[in-house]
Amino acid sequence: MKVTRKIIEIDEERCDGCGNCVISCAEGALKIIDGKAKVISDNLCDGLGACLGECPQDALQIIERDAEDFDEAAVEKHLETHKGHEEKQTMPCGCPSTQIQSFAPTAGCQSANTPTSFEKAASALTHWPVQIRLIPPTAPFLKGADLLVTADCVPVAFPSLHRDYLEGKTVMLGCPKFDDVQSYIDKFAEIFKTAGVKSVTTMIMEVPCCSGLPMIVKKGMEASGVNVPSREVVVSTRGEILEER
Repeated sequence: MKVTRKIIEIDEERCDGCGNCVISCAEGALKIIDGKAKVISDNLCDGLGACLGECPQDALQIIERDAEDFDEAAVEKHLETHKGHEEKQTMPCGCPSTQIQSFAPTAGCQSANTPTSFEKAASALTHWPVQIRLIPPTAPFLKGADLLVTADCVPVAFPSLHRDYLEGKTVMLGCPKFDDVQSYIDKFAEIFKTAGVKSVTTMIMEVPCCSGLPMIVKKGMEASGVNVPSREVVVSTRGEILEER
């Protein structure tokens, strides 16, 4: 039933799709769709505005309009269904990309067709899969790991990732702009809670939409109740380290 009540409105012209508001919405009412934040269902939004302070573009406001009444039961069902869907996606079956593998990093090799600058390059990757959405919290390579959580664009922009950051670490890749933020928070919470992670390094690009990834990791850590040593690295679009904190 529709009633006149307070609810979130999003200015799509201002929204840059950073995902900060999605992280702060405990009801899961917000989602990044086609690069913009959306209220996926009126009855999931309580209209209290916990997301307002998280938007760097001031794209959110509370308005009054006719909308479906807030439904706590619908929120619980939505969050539970969402969690179950994520678990199904990460099961190591069906698509070969989800098959869990562990292996030793490869040694460097040379080829007549390989540029000199890359002749001694070697892969430091020790496991598969690498996408956050495909890695189950129970993956054996997460146990006691030093995590390297990177935005998808980092390996393309930063050519010495393997040599400078990946060696000895377990890597997890994702995009806070296009991927499901709440499912990532839930996954990291479970990983921090059960895997005995020793440290976490989060690498992001300098672009605004990347800023949600460190928040995802932070929210997951807070939800787990575990404190893990962490640092954040910001990479420029030209492949330079701009900041480490």
